[in-house]
Amino acid sequence: MNLNTILGEIEKVDPEVYDRVDTRRSALKNFSNTGKKMALAAVPVALGSLFQKAYAGTRSTTESIIEILNYALTLEYLEAEFYAKGLASPGLIPAQILMSFQTISKHETAHVNFLRATITSLGGTPVPKPTFDFTAGNGSGMGPFAAVFTNLEVFLNVSQTFEDTGVRAYKGRAPELVQTGEILTAALRIHSVEGRHAAHVREIRKLFGSGVGDVKPWITLNMSNINSPLVQPSYNGEELTVQLGIQIVKINGFDISAEDASEAFDEPLTKAQVLAIIDPFIV
Repeated sequence: MNLNTILGEIEKVDPEVYDRVDTRRSALKNFSNTGKKMALAAVPVALGSLFQKAYAGTRSTTESIIEILNYALTLEYLEAEFYAKGLASPGLIPAQILMSFQTISKHETAHVNFLRATITSLGGTPVPKPTFDFTAGNGSGMGPFAAVFTNLEVFLNVSQTFEDTGVRAYKGRAPELVQTGEILTAALRIHSVEGRHAAHVREIRKLFGSGVGDVKPWITLNMSNINSPLVQPSYNGEELTVQLGIQIVKINGFDISAEDASEAFDEPLTKAQVLAIIDPFIV
């Protein structure tokens, strides 16, 4: 176990991690230069103690927190492997957008490493990475997205669906992390990154003309702008125009349409809804 590597990966998601686990930032950052070597067997215990203090919640049980983080980890495994395979597919991603997907891929890998380290530090066991079938064929490799790594339009369709689903998935379970302090903060930071990914992928789809209708950086009503009904479960419910019991359409006499109102909010997805959406992609 390389402590500096773990902390380095976590810093990509939470830049203030060193300040959280030790006010003497340099003491942890330069851990390997202290002249002393911690016994390998003692590292997990020490790391767990640090993160129990930095990230442990006040109301949610450790078991429930670990379950939620493993749920998020499964989604991040899905996205991280998807982009890694996309980038490894010759001729799939044009040069002008290659850097964008390289950056997204790095973010997803950082999320995986962060979640695994946090789960372990809390005394939990990270779920193993599933075997994925990105054609949505449940292992047959011949699902409806069979051309996902040979056809850019299909790749972008699946990318957008994963990102939009991720945004709604994090929002769906965030309320369960209220009162967990920095765990909630870290989860919402990942949620924010996923939102930026979704918006950027949508802009790329518009640039390459791969969308149905006017592809915007956000979701309008429950429209996917993807020519496939198979992705619709990721968008159902987004047409909601009532927030906290208040109808947003024409609120206070302003000319606000249902489209405008729906675009202002992302609606959460439940755990059951998300698992049903990603099930065809898991062997």
